[in-house]
Amino acid sequence: MATMATGAMGGQNWRVIVVGGHTRSIGKTQLVCDVIATFPEANWVAGKITQYGHGVCAQNGENCDCAPDEHICAISWEKRADRGTDSARFLAAGARRSFWLRTKQGFLAEGMPLLREALALRQTDGNGESANLILESNTLLQFVRPSLYLMVVHPGKADFKESAHLQIARASAFVLREQLPGNHGPGKPPAWTGVPLQLLRAKPQFLQREGEPLPGGLAQTVREMLGPNSSAPGIRL
Repeated sequence: MATMATGAMGGQNWRVIVVGGHTRSIGKTQLVCDVIATFPEANWVAGKITQYGHGVCAQNGENCDCAPDEHICAISWEKRADRGTDSARFLAAGARRSFWLRTKQGFLAEGMPLLREALALRQTDGNGESANLILESNTLLQFVRPSLYLMVVHPGKADFKESAHLQIARASAFVLREQLPGNHGPGKPPAWTGVPLQLLRAKPQFLQREGEPLPGGLAQTVREMLGPNSSAPGIRL
């Protein structure tokens, strides 16, 4: 399926931030929450996109006897901010609306019409104010050219997935959970191998250890994207 083109949807443009990372449990969801909380006026629609492996049903994220081409995708809008799910955390951080899109592994293309249909109904809030979109996903870049792609990198986590390696060139900036060696200090050598540090150093980097506030430089990057004179393209979904 072709990458989506820049343009308008319903007469308006989405500003889209995608947050990804090279492995699990490195604070991708927290980064989404940090951005939302730092810019509550942005009227965020936030979403998490999950692809499940073999034997897991996209309808509920549980083991299922459905065939590989059954129950391939589902989307649900979060109603409460106190349930402890990632989509609930987005609401708690200040998002106006939040959803969770689930697909079976390899079926994200089939989930995209669900996403488009859902977002067509959520383009504005009740006052007609245009929303901005922030998505946690490692695979959405197959279909979307976001206004900003933030890639979370943890040098202490050895698992650097091949799919993430392929996304390095598309990153707008890297959010580091630990300092890289040579970046304003000694730092430790990364636990992963096969990813030359010069690939990361070719893009802006922001150090944000987990639990720390959004770095000023990263906040400025997001602010420039959201600003009225921003040159970041809107995205047609």
